[in-house]
Amino acid sequence: MTCAALDEMAGAQVFFKCENLQKTGSFKIRGASNAVFALSPAAAQKGVVTHSSGNHAAALALAARRRGIPAWIVMPSNSPQAKLRAVESYGGKIKLCEPTLPAREEAARELLEQTGATLVHPYNDHRIIAGQGTATAEFLDEAPELDFVLAPVSGGGLLSGTAIAAKSMKPGIRVVGCEPKQADDAARSMAAGKLESCDHPDTIADGLRASLCELTFAILRERVDEVVTVSEDEIIEAMRHVWERMKLIIEPSSAVAVAPALLRRIGAEGKRVGIILSGGNVDVSALPFR
Repeated sequence: MTCAALDEMAGAQVFFKCENLQKTGSFKIRGASNAVFALSPAAAQKGVVTHSSGNHAAALALAARRRGIPAWIVMPSNSPQAKLRAVESYGGKIKLCEPTLPAREEAARELLEQTGATLVHPYNDHRIIAGQGTATAEFLDEAPELDFVLAPVSGGGLLSGTAIAAKSMKPGIRVVGCEPKQADDAARSMAAGKLESCDHPDTIADGLRASLCELTFAILRERVDEVVTVSEDEIIEAMRHVWERMKLIIEPSSAVAVAPALLRRIGAEGKRVGIILSGGNVDVSALPFR
């Protein structure tokens, strides 16, 4: 989709890949489906386990239901109610934990021991990354003249898949990762040349509170040109612009990729900019607009 009003703000031609309209409301169904349907019959029978703040959780629950296998989902206790309800509606069995990455990983490990299921990590998995990359492959099929592609970054699955697809299909394209300032481990890691953790992220973009892993960091270092950060107020303002001007429901994590273009922070004036709207799962009873 396009929007003349947002083009004017950005000083560029902006194209939006609307993964907020995808099944389960985010791009995550791509990777989850790829991972679940790649399992052998014997492995699939025992089910799958993951930990996720919401979108990957819902996607894995639906993919598992489509294959007729169980899914156990570890979710942090501060996950939005809308995302908890979505996981339950798709048949996922939820286990709540403290809202830290170590707590999520420990709870998932316990479930794996109890069930014998297969871990489908939200981003530390080649099958997940490959599935997420199909969004950009489709994007460049439809808009092959893009000069930039922007995607949010958390654990790095989407941005890794985006970068692999983009640089493979159009080597000269500029790939930009977008991140909240209050969960900025990717920006710090890229600047330092080594993984930097973010143990207590505090951002409205609840889908971007995870940290990179060795797999995704290696891909980002090789194929991503820049990671830019935006403030909480800038996230909310970008979200408002998309809601008001495009009549699209996007969640704060999606707005993180919109803000740098609208704020003209990536040097894209006069260029063709592609933005992946990663998801639209937001609690409409608790909107951040003032």
